[in-house]
Amino acid sequence: MSVDAINNVSSVVQSSYQPAAAPAKKEETSKEVKSASENSGVVYEKSDDVKTQKASKKTYTQNTALVQQLKADQEAQKQNLISIVQKMMDKQTGAYAKSVFGSDSDSIWKFLASGDYTVDPATKAQAQADIAEGGYWSVEETSKRILDFATALTGGDPDKLESMRDAFLKGYKQAEEMWGGKLPEISQKTYDAVLKGFDEKAKEYGLENWKPVSEQA
Repeated sequence: MSVDAINNVSSVVQSSYQPAAAPAKKEETSKEVKSASENSGVVYEKSDDVKTQKASKKTYTQNTALVQQLKADQEAQKQNLISIVQKMMDKQTGAYAKSVFGSDSDSIWKFLASGDYTVDPATKAQAQADIAEGGYWSVEETSKRILDFATALTGGDPDKLESMRDAFLKGYKQAEEMWGGKLPEISQKTYDAVLKGFDEKAKEYGLENWKPVSEQA
């Protein structure tokens, strides 16, 4: 999947998340019930025990440590890819490489999307390892990180699951716009894997009104 796809998801997801409010407390005050005996004329008073009810809704807390760890890890991997792309571009005929590359990573994705480049065997081998099964940018690992991000940001709050999915969809769309069209097949497979992960979470949480994206109009 495009490296910035996770970055987009991270920023959009974090802006979508709102910490859950602390549960409120509700108290029932006691009341006195008077009953008179018709035979004796004696009046009896009865007091109910005071009952304190606490809202049972669970509070969910963002896993800040995991969020920071994931962000640091993905940034390191992004910089590594930028370095690889720089090496590829250095091997191109100078003027063109310099004209398309800058500090802006958007230029990198547009360059890659154009397909107008060659790679040396070592760089190609590294890229193949990264997207192979178990590699950092493989479908399984990338989709897992995105879902871990969503869970860490919300603390696993079921009520936030749909907003996390919406954030992912928005981040993916931004990645496509950055790429200049549909992302490569591996990214599309990652997209499917992430949505499947959200569907499985919804089933686990027992969200009856949840609808997979494929079933939405």
